[in-house]
This record gives sequence, structure tokens and C-alpha cells, in this order.
Amino acid sequence: MTEPSNQTDAAEAAFLDLHAQREDLERQLSMARMQQQFGTGQGVVDRASSDEKSLLLSLDRVLTQIRAAEYKRQPNSRRW
Repeated sequence: MTEPSNQTDAAEAAFLDLHAQREDLERQLSMARMQQQFGTGQGVVDRASSDEKSLLLSLDRVLTQIRAAEYKRQPNSRRW
């Protein structure tokens, strides 16, 4: 009887972890944008631009996973 509860707890922990990842990526993205705007040298600005691209890809991946997890949390959601 404890199995569904453990699955629910694990799913909830995974869902919260995705949101923590999203928050961290958004914070890093803000820092990269500030470095692009206020960077002291061209190398810093170029590195921040490169970082921004990879962070945006990671953020897209995490947001897609969050949308999928939110869908699974809906009552009567379809399992593929």
C-alpha cells in the first residue's frame, strides 16, 4: 500500500527538481545577459553570448519536461 505513495513522492520530488533547475537556469541566463551588456572586454562578452545560447537550449529542454510533467499530473491524462 505504500508503493503508490512512494511513486507520488518521487514524482513530486522530480517535479520540484525540474522547477529548481528552471530557476537556476533563469538566474544564469540573467547573469549572462548582464555580462553581455556590461562586460569589460570583448572576450567576456563573446563568452557570455556563447553561454547564453547553451543556457537557452537547456532552459527549453527543462521547460518541455515541466510541461510534460504538468500534463501527467492532470486527472485522466493520457499515457502514451
